[in-house]
Amino acid sequence: MRQILATVSLAALVGMGSMATAYSAEPIEGTWKRPSTGTLVKYSGSGGKFCGTVLSGEHKGKSIGCMSGSGESYKGTVIALDEGKTYSGKATVKGGSMSLKGCVAGFICKGETWQRQ
Repeated sequence: MRQILATVSLAALVGMGSMATAYSAEPIEGTWKRPSTGTLVKYSGSGGKFCGTVLSGEHKGKSIGCMSGSGESYKGTVIALDEGKTYSGKATVKGGSMSLKGCVAGFICKGETWQRQ
């Protein structure tokens, strides 16, 4: 009986640890699809920043910039790889959608909504 209780307790602790890990991830983390090109981009966190790496297409393996923030709102840089330019960036995550914008002078912005994969 003691062994059964110990096994059940251990399984519960392991399950709680997995849940804590899943809930600690920021909403921006994960793989996103850019609808205009079909390109997949993965945002991963490190040191309080979330950096995007292209997973498919012509620019595979390249960075598209990094963001800082939490919850729904992130700010940082967006690199337009096809232009070779870096812009001030903003991202808003709601559910399975992320609105990503690159801006010049803080108010002239261009962006699109990406879908979580």
